[in-house]
Amino acid sequence: MRQCSIAAVWGLVLGFMLLIGAPAGAVGLDPAFNQALLGPDHATGAVVWNHGRSINTEDSDSPTPPYLRVLREAGWDVLRFNRPRDGDTLTASTRRLVELVGQLKRKGYHRIVLTGQSFGAFLALMAADASEDVDAVVATAPAAFGNFDEFYESWRLNATRLYPLLERVKRARVMLFYFHGDDFDPGGRGERSRAILASRQIGFSVIDQPAFLAGHWASSTGLFLRRFGSCIRDFLDAEKIEGERVCEPAWGEAPSSEMRLPDELVHPRAALRAAAGATGGSVPGGPAPGGSSGRQSWYGFYPNGREVLLAIEDIHGGDVAAVYAIGPGIDDNEPAEWTHRKGRLVDDDFMFDEKGKSTLRFRPRADGGLSATWTSPDGKTSMEAGLRRLDPQHLARRAETRVSSQPQ
Repeated sequence: MRQCSIAAVWGLVLGFMLLIGAPAGAVGLDPAFNQALLGPDHATGAVVWNHGRSINTEDSDSPTPPYLRVLREAGWDVLRFNRPRDGDTLTASTRRLVELVGQLKRKGYHRIVLTGQSFGAFLALMAADASEDVDAVVATAPAAFGNFDEFYESWRLNATRLYPLLERVKRARVMLFYFHGDDFDPGGRGERSRAILASRQIGFSVIDQPAFLAGHWASSTGLFLRRFGSCIRDFLDAEKIEGERVCEPAWGEAPSSEMRLPDELVHPRAALRAAAGATGGSVPGGPAPGGSSGRQSWYGFYPNGREVLLAIEDIHGGDVAAVYAIGPGIDDNEPAEWTHRKGRLVDDDFMFDEKGKSTLRFRPRADGGLSATWTSPDGKTSMEAGLRRLDPQHLARRAETRVSSQPQ
């Protein structure tokens, strides 16, 4: 208890020092989360997130990306380098960032990581070029010279100015993310970056156009946290990395143990036996529900990082009965849950629009999957998801795994 109290007090003191440590008119560091810092004696290290830069808005007001929660939970002190856009240039902000890195080192942090999005990713790499104190960089969608539509003349510099930065990194390991559909990305940066970093003989990871994540701001989503949060943590926590570390996320490939599902879906044969016993009947032969002649199930996830599962229980004429389940959200107030839904067939779509509940529409795809649209009860919010057919035996194996992993 006393150690926790000391850490909390130190966190408050250090946070205050970070906020006032810069001279008047300069920019300092702020805690990235509303939580006391551990301090250099207790933290794994310090992570500094560098936001992007927009023409008409202050990116310093933008929320901290969710994936950094994984690092906070792993014992890192997570900070933000907040910069008003007036005067926020690559040269000036890099110089200030290098100064702040030096301050963190002198305060006693053993490891310092720079993370950044877009313009902030360029800053992180430039600081790693200038300082021996930077141990690692995580750069998502690096861009500092505009997008294709509005800044075509300078747009390609997002590639040609990036490569020399990778060639000059002093000693930091480097993790890069490039996303499909990023209007700031001239293309081809993944392979070129991989070749440069491989020749540098430093630890690196290049994640080029990962599945399910698209657009310049993909790293700010709950889905990015789910898919790559642990991979980023492991990359930074590793004592030593030689060459390329390949990141192959497993989350989202099949329903996780965090999903709550009804017993009749997970154990269909057991549910039949219980029902038969209650009525004095017997379990019919043949495949259990969920086989090729029974229940059909689909699985996927929403962009906010919540898993989704649809299992059709019965179709009678145009009426449909189904189990709809969603996994927990990235926030504590978003638990996993499931419900029975009643709907109807509209053309070939499954439509569930019961009063007072969210509206669900599932459209068949050519590959056997479903395109899902969720709309909030008030109709103001919606999300899209792609669901694929789920092997019905997977749910049974999932249940067996959960049972075997429980303490005896």
